[in-house]
Amino acid sequence: MDKMIVVEHLDKTFKKTVKQPGLKAGFKSLFKPQIETFEAVKDLNFEIPKGEIFGFIGANGAGKSTTIKMLTGILTPTSGTCLINGKNPQKNRTAYVKDIGVVFGQLTQLWWDLALQETYSVLKEIYDISDTEFHKRMAFLNEVLDLNAFIKDPVRTLSLGQRMRADIAASLLHNPKVLFLDEPTIGLDVAVKDNIRKAIKQINQEEQTTILLTTHDLNDIELLCDRIFMIDRGQEIFDGSVSQLKQRFGKMHEVRFEMTQQLEVERLDYHQHFSDLEVIKDGLQVTIQFDATKVAIPDLVKFTLSRANVKDIAVKDADIEEIIRRFFRKEIENV
Repeated sequence: MDKMIVVEHLDKTFKKTVKQPGLKAGFKSLFKPQIETFEAVKDLNFEIPKGEIFGFIGANGAGKSTTIKMLTGILTPTSGTCLINGKNPQKNRTAYVKDIGVVFGQLTQLWWDLALQETYSVLKEIYDISDTEFHKRMAFLNEVLDLNAFIKDPVRTLSLGQRMRADIAASLLHNPKVLFLDEPTIGLDVAVKDNIRKAIKQINQEEQTTILLTTHDLNDIELLCDRIFMIDRGQEIFDGSVSQLKQRFGKMHEVRFEMTQQLEVERLDYHQHFSDLEVIKDGLQVTIQFDATKVAIPDLVKFTLSRANVKDIAVKDADIEEIIRRFFRKEIENV
């Protein structure tokens, strides 16, 4: 399988001057500054084959943005290498940018006062796209992203969802081999998110576009990504599929009981009979979170039914959001 992105021993270190409080210390630092180094990215290694949707995730400050900036050529690594379609983003800048598209959820590459179709005409000239190829691409993008309804409107009048679709189209106009999507569904309502996800999936399947997706929306990851690469403090903590993540770390389950009386809730003392579980009591509702390898669901149900009149029972398997949340709370060790 073709390797579209290859990252080897990637490091990025930043240096900053530490400012001490007080006039005397501040004056001293002008002549003898105290320098601290900060490792934002530490020895990252991964490969992404052609056509894969790669979920690149981590908490704020984990090193995601720094890594993306190195992969797109904005930052130069302190050490290590990254190759995208065989090109070095820093050394082959002119040739490289023709191979990639970039969408940042909070930023836009569109001209604010131009009609959207005029913006695409400008980008056509910038990317030196032929008339035939341009019309072909616009027809495809119109079909996938449904741009026709607002393509004659000035960019400044577009809703957030329309602008996101327009930005994705702009990034794909030159038919890049790799698409970097940074929070593409941020701030969008449920229906618009669903449409954006369907468009991303269709583009990936029909054009075999390799997509590197960063997101805080766990639904994006579960619905779109073939593979998850999770980092924390600049280092890899997990690399695998969604199903592998759930299989390895998805042992946490949840059982929710709804009782008929408050008195029954108060007399349920699970900790006397079970260990390694968390009990949350809220009105007539009792929620128990536990490791399914240590506590059996039938035992919990039997214990509860023997001591209380239960109106309703709901059992929930671990979802990816809870797994990743526990990862970042250091409740799961990457073993």
